[in-house]
Amino acid sequence: MDENTAAPQARIATIMVNAEDPERLAGFWSSLLGTPVSSRSGDFLWLAPATPGAPRLAFQKVPDATEGRRRLHLDIHGPDASAIRAHAESLGAAFVERHNIADFHWVVMHDPEGNEFCIAAD
Repeated sequence: MDENTAAPQARIATIMVNAEDPERLAGFWSSLLGTPVSSRSGDFLWLAPATPGAPRLAFQKVPDATEGRRRLHLDIHGPDASAIRAHAESLGAAFVERHNIADFHWVVMHDPEGNEFCIAAD
């Protein structure tokens, strides 16, 4: 990307925590932060944002939260997920895999040091 091309609009939407028991962990953080669980889907739970527009804390069930995957990762959202992915790749990110839950779609990426993050459309 040259200096005259604007980066696509992107924001940190979610800080995702891998958990063996997401209900228990979400309950702990919900009580500690005073933010209720706002939604659930399959093995995923999201807390309400602390303030409007703030990133949400979320929890996903994994068989072993410490084996083979990082405990935390960022979910990046914006109006054009493809443009965000292309921009991330131009900066050295690498595609890992694609996922879908109903009509919600996202890609898993690695930053230049192998840290996992996800990209999805708003």
